[in-house]
Amino acid sequence: MICDMHVHTRHSGMCTLPILGRFCRESYNDPLAVYQTLKRLGMTLVTITDHDSIDGAEPLRGFPDFFLSEEVTCRMPSGKQVHVGVYGITERNHVEIQRRRADLVSLLIYLTEKRILFSVNHVFSALTGRRSSSDFEWWQSYFPAYESLNASMPATVNKKANALAAAQRKIEIGGSDSHSMIPLGRAWTEVRGARTPHEFLSGLRAGQGEVHGTSGNAFTLARDLFLVGTGMMRERSWTLLLAPLAAFLPVISAIHSAHEEIFARRWFVRACNASSRRETSPLCNSAPTPREVLA
Repeated sequence: MICDMHVHTRHSGMCTLPILGRFCRESYNDPLAVYQTLKRLGMTLVTITDHDSIDGAEPLRGFPDFFLSEEVTCRMPSGKQVHVGVYGITERNHVEIQRRRADLVSLLIYLTEKRILFSVNHVFSALTGRRSSSDFEWWQSYFPAYESLNASMPATVNKKANALAAAQRKIEIGGSDSHSMIPLGRAWTEVRGARTPHEFLSGLRAGQGEVHGTSGNAFTLARDLFLVGTGMMRERSWTLLLAPLAAFLPVISAIHSAHEEIFARRWFVRACNASSRRETSPLCNSAPTPREVLA
């Protein structure tokens, strides 16, 4: 079975950028249209990972090949922010997860006790702000999975996430991180032999998953920003006044992609240094011994 494990809809909330957050959503994707598109693209399972919300699941609950997930905005002990993918949850799980997301220790205890699969999303992205070396130590010790292929991230960024996941023997997650319709299904996770959502998630926890697909680049980012912008203009007609700014999207996307690659290079080295305080490995002088929180 295959599943795009990182998908957004109009229920992901407002954009987090200054000013734009007042009138532009993170995504304008309709949940049912997302489901239909992913099935047409060959996904045997479908999930939605909206930011701190499960509202997009409402029209999809009756589909046997759908399971509930979300992308949780968490606060690390360092004060830094991280996006955590949680998969195969219930409505009750969602309530508890949201109640605990500002307290990482409490959240980790809950997710572990409930045997919920969770991952660090876009490990080496600047999207959630600066990092701390201690963040990587927490991830290595307590997080069972890393998103090692994100179709919205540049290839060099994904390569470093994949290398760290392999070195630390993490479960690997792949997804499109699609905020518009076109990128849907460009990256996915596969568990061979699984026949149900339960078997799929169990196979992932057992280390039987594989990631497939493609990475993003400045062009795909500019296209996605344009599509989000057109969604905004359809919803709020007055924002058509901002249409001339679309001419700057290629430049903005190129700058952002370059910044992501610089950020990934810098923090990959620091992540390796944080790991090297433990033991020695071929990749970055660390022999990963992550706590098997889902064993």
